[in-house]
Amino acid sequence: MHHEIKITKTSKSRIAEVDFHNIPFGKVFSDHMFVADYDGTQWKNFEICPIERIPFHPATMAWHYGQAIFEGMKASISDDGTPLLFRPEDHAHRLNVSAERMCMPTFPEDIFVDALSQLVNLDKAWIPSDEESALYIRPVMMATDEFVGVRSSDTFKLMIMTLPSGPYYNKPVGLLVEEHYVRACDGGVGEAKAAGNYGGSLYPTKLAKEKGYDQVMWMDGKEFKYVQEVGTMNIFFVLKDVVLTPNLSGTILKGITRDSIIHLLKEKGYSVEERPVSMEEIAIAYDRGQLLEVFGAGTAAVVANVNRIGYKGRDLTLLPQNWTLSKELKTEINGIRKGRIADTHNWILPVTQTVGAI
Repeated sequence: MHHEIKITKTSKSRIAEVDFHNIPFGKVFSDHMFVADYDGTQWKNFEICPIERIPFHPATMAWHYGQAIFEGMKASISDDGTPLLFRPEDHAHRLNVSAERMCMPTFPEDIFVDALSQLVNLDKAWIPSDEESALYIRPVMMATDEFVGVRSSDTFKLMIMTLPSGPYYNKPVGLLVEEHYVRACDGGVGEAKAAGNYGGSLYPTKLAKEKGYDQVMWMDGKEFKYVQEVGTMNIFFVLKDVVLTPNLSGTILKGITRDSIIHLLKEKGYSVEERPVSMEEIAIAYDRGQLLEVFGAGTAAVVANVNRIGYKGRDLTLLPQNWTLSKELKTEINGIRKGRIADTHNWILPVTQTVGAI
């Protein structure tokens, strides 16, 4: 359905300033953004406009009490020039799951997908064509009441911006098992894409990088025994006879790439177990020569190989010659995203509508 969205096009595109073969992740923004406001009773003021800085009062509640959530998704472009969205309805739903957990209003999912389609179609020239690149899409919702006091805001703003981006990781990653700091606990907000989840992870990640690792591998908050996720991804362990990934227990993100990979693995005939996975179990499998590969899965990274895991004073080193399944999965997901492999799951939404301007 096509909704009434005010569209104001930029007077001058910045696209000529971009080297599309050398795009740093997260730093280059497309020409336009979508914005909407919640007035306490309903969402309104739907608009696509030139991307710009937005002034906020110093007492804006999101800054004081962390009532902010976001999503991360991607658009690709087919060989015939059609923009393709990957599982947009699932991202719309997950945004609303996060909103409910953070005491924020849900956003109509049909309007979200329509706004996203119009925004991407307007800026489709910004979609990189390189195999490892895509148009990264960042929706963000934040509390906007001007009030100092701990309560839920009445008003909110939703914004969607797009960023042409290259690979999130351009090399395999090293992980350090975190045995002191915690990302999430039972009953917390671990499965929500809440801004505070990531703010709280920055210091432990900094410490891991000082030790020569790229990211933290989070453990459970009770025993520091069971693997949760990586700082930017869900995680998979490939053994000789099974693929393991931590189950969704409320403390880790319900990754859409994770879900896609599980579907593909089962279709290929692999045994996949979603269950508590202890780090000790992984270390034993490694010592027995049964651990073939470890990889992370997420929208930004798609599939990222892990080359070592720091655990209890030693490194579990993963050998590149064994990274066959992860490469196969990455190739297939990228192929589906770009329309080169048949989409048998209805994951792809082609963007074919045109947009106007006022």
